[in-house]
Amino acid sequence: MNLKTIHNVYFIGVGGIGMSAIARYFSMNGKKVCGYDKTPSPLTKKLEEIGVEIHFEDSIKNIPLSFLEKEKTLVVYTPAIPKDHEELNYFKNNGFVILKRAEILGEITRNTFCLGVAGTHGKTTTSSILGHIMQPEKATSFLGGIAENYNSNLILGEDKVSVVEADEFDRSFLKLSPNIACVTSMDADHLDIYGESEALQQSFRDFSSKVSDTLIVAKGIPLKGLTYGVNEEADYKAYNVKVAEGKYVFDVQTPTSEIKNIEFHLPGKHNMMNALAALAMADVYGVSLEKIKEQLKTFKGVQRRFSYKIKTENLVLIDDYAHHPTEIKAVEHSVREMYPKDKVLAVFQPHLFSRTKDFADDFAEALSKFDEVLLLDIYPARELPIEGVTSSWLLDKMSLKSKKLVSKEKLSDEILKSESKIIAMLGAGDIGLLVDEVKESLEEKYTNQI
Repeated sequence: MNLKTIHNVYFIGVGGIGMSAIARYFSMNGKKVCGYDKTPSPLTKKLEEIGVEIHFEDSIKNIPLSFLEKEKTLVVYTPAIPKDHEELNYFKNNGFVILKRAEILGEITRNTFCLGVAGTHGKTTTSSILGHIMQPEKATSFLGGIAENYNSNLILGEDKVSVVEADEFDRSFLKLSPNIACVTSMDADHLDIYGESEALQQSFRDFSSKVSDTLIVAKGIPLKGLTYGVNEEADYKAYNVKVAEGKYVFDVQTPTSEIKNIEFHLPGKHNMMNALAALAMADVYGVSLEKIKEQLKTFKGVQRRFSYKIKTENLVLIDDYAHHPTEIKAVEHSVREMYPKDKVLAVFQPHLFSRTKDFADDFAEALSKFDEVLLLDIYPARELPIEGVTSSWLLDKMSLKSKKLVSKEKLSDEILKSESKIIAMLGAGDIGLLVDEVKESLEEKYTNQI
């Protein structure tokens, strides 16, 4: 495919975090971009602000006439779109060129020097850190979250170097051709796609075989490559770790050098590991360690990745995308590290019936480590309900005393009743859209204290 001959790009599911980054890329490179999504969101609003035409009803009549010229139009869709989608089936039945999100990302980056970040956890933060480090190199970075430094999921540079989040969902990352890649983790996930954890691990092995130059892996991952770790022997080793004034300060030993007193502002050992992975990839690429150190110090984080919505002496509200037991444990560890003496309330919205079923005991164990839990109904996303798999069923498995089911409508009221100083809102569904409402309620209650 020659992308230069394409005039129009039509997106089905344009509001997804990965899809919207690609839509923004094409729009800013002079293509006409249009698309469908199920509901309006902050991401669709941002696209509309740069001239992307979006509608929210699945109907052929909503597609602009110029996008019905198949010789000039490329169609991109997300695997989350149902098979009976009217617009998608129209394009399929009429011979349009149709690519999945991963396939078009592979096409865009095929002729670039590509740095791919894979792993069941840490992809978005690591690729955002790496994109920030590579920004002086004029890399174009496609991110799975909104980087605070750029208020965007796209860092637009030139077309020589790319940074991409290599997503294992639907085996998407096998469409990429990375020169340098890292694997941050290989925990079981997406078992609705893979069936069993061995199939997931095989897909990571397949991905690693596609890396042309250098693979970098977290210490302990059973793949052959350069290793990285915190306070353990590895090719890239972080040590002399100190927490000072709300930030990490640490040294790093590389295979050939050493750099002292790196400052990094995101809490949690998992985020230090993410920073170390990004450092290793940039070092292998050839960015100077001093430049890497400078960029790490100025990295502000990713929205919905331990994002502080309120941060005062009297009250803290944290927003985080955590939707897997390992991620929930990482948030809990980070909170305890930063606020060891304070009570913590977790508000969690489970994401997918299948994931809740597959990891119910692990979810219960991870959530039970908090002082209080408010549990929302399961967010279905692309799934139909599974009999017996409910938030009530999950709640019964949790061992802590202070736990309660709550509706979205009553959420703010229930949070206001809590005496916990730290509130963490967790999940990958639409809980992120409730955070501002909760923030406003808390600010109203604590007007004189925050």
